[in-house]
Amino acid sequence: MNMALMPAHYRTIWISDIHLGTRGCKADLLLEFLKHTESDTLYLVGDIVDGWRLKRSWYWNQSHNDVVQKLLRKARKGTNVIYVPGNHDEALRDFIEGAGLQFGGITVQMEAIHQTADGRRFLVTHGDHFDGIVSCAKWLALLGDAAYGFALSLNTWFNQLRRRMGLPYWSLSAYLKHKVKNAVAFISEYEQAIAEEARRRHVDGVVCGHIHHAEIRDIDGILYCNDGDWVESCTALVEHSDGRLEILHWASLREDLGQFLPVAADHPDADYLPVPAGPAPVVAD
Repeated sequence: MNMALMPAHYRTIWISDIHLGTRGCKADLLLEFLKHTESDTLYLVGDIVDGWRLKRSWYWNQSHNDVVQKLLRKARKGTNVIYVPGNHDEALRDFIEGAGLQFGGITVQMEAIHQTADGRRFLVTHGDHFDGIVSCAKWLALLGDAAYGFALSLNTWFNQLRRRMGLPYWSLSAYLKHKVKNAVAFISEYEQAIAEEARRRHVDGVVCGHIHHAEIRDIDGILYCNDGDWVESCTALVEHSDGRLEILHWASLREDLGQFLPVAADHPDADYLPVPAGPAPVVAD
């Protein structure tokens, strides 16, 4: 087999905030990512299915179903898939007892402790418990979710226009959010709060999602890692075989690999993107 057709392999992959069941979900891009990467362990770090939005109106297209099927297939093929629910899929938390819940080979648990290849221990949690708005004023969070949904709809329209102009994907909603002073202050406070919890647990770092802002940075000796989302930035956190952590920006990475797309549907390796040996992922600042 041509090794150029093999998917990139990582020791661990973390993804979160997919928001299946919403129009803003970039399910097609995520499905590409899942097809073209493999890992020993895959963490789903919350808000995989958006129960909040589905309660208001039903939206579920074939690409959303394909993502679910791909995740189940990875579990069947031996990937250790661990699902840590978030606030948008919080209904799953009601069914978790003791060691967790099992379905389709996927383990569902409230949180996890992950040990990297170089021996560091990381708390894995969605992170909504450290968001004062969600924890203390859920009605305000729901109101904000509606406004955020509008921004994502605008983002979808904006990128459709960019594609027609031959321009790559760019997140308008993420740009607007991170230009707002209050949002920047909120992110900083959130990161500090969750890093403090990791310190209290005597672990080396934390992996979370929730705020849709991918980042790796040291906070007073705690390595804070946020894997981002799949409605705006299309990012994942990965661990290499030596324990090194990086953030992959799939929308940007796939642009660099554009010359290798697509694989013919009847090719024996059609599930995989022809990735050149050792593609250089984009690392968060």
